[in-house]
Amino acid sequence: MSDVNVKAETNAAPLNGAANGNTKLKFDIPFFNIQAMFGDLTAPAATRAKANFEQMKATSEEITAALCDACSTNASRTADYGTKVIEISRTNTSSALEFFSQLADARSFADLMTLSSTHSRKTFEAAFAQNRELWDLAQKVATETAEPIKNSFNRVLHRAA
Repeated sequence: MSDVNVKAETNAAPLNGAANGNTKLKFDIPFFNIQAMFGDLTAPAATRAKANFEQMKATSEEITAALCDACSTNASRTADYGTKVIEISRTNTSSALEFFSQLADARSFADLMTLSSTHSRKTFEAAFAQNRELWDLAQKVATETAEPIKNSFNRVLHRAA
């Protein structure tokens, strides 16, 4: 049997009740009002979606503000750190030049050894203090940069939970 010989059966009746071949058929298909059926489901979903969007927008703005504050703080504290490094370099250069000046005035080998040991001790103590200052500044930069970000994310995560 080929597809040409298959007859389709429909649930149709002629419009005018006549049974001749020239009449238009009226199909009994029920009309569904999709909007009425699903309208009650889409309105709350759209409201929820809008509320979620507003919440995400507010959260995004809050996190962006926290990141801007963190970057600003980081730039300021990094400048302080750089200034301290330059200050330490100036101090060390002055100390080295003073040491060379004292070496030029030395009259004996004993004077050279005394000046050298004294300068070495002072240099070691200064380096220890300078490293401590730089370490404290680096911790301050890290803490003050991370704190606003951490607080902002904690607020956002607690609100979301």
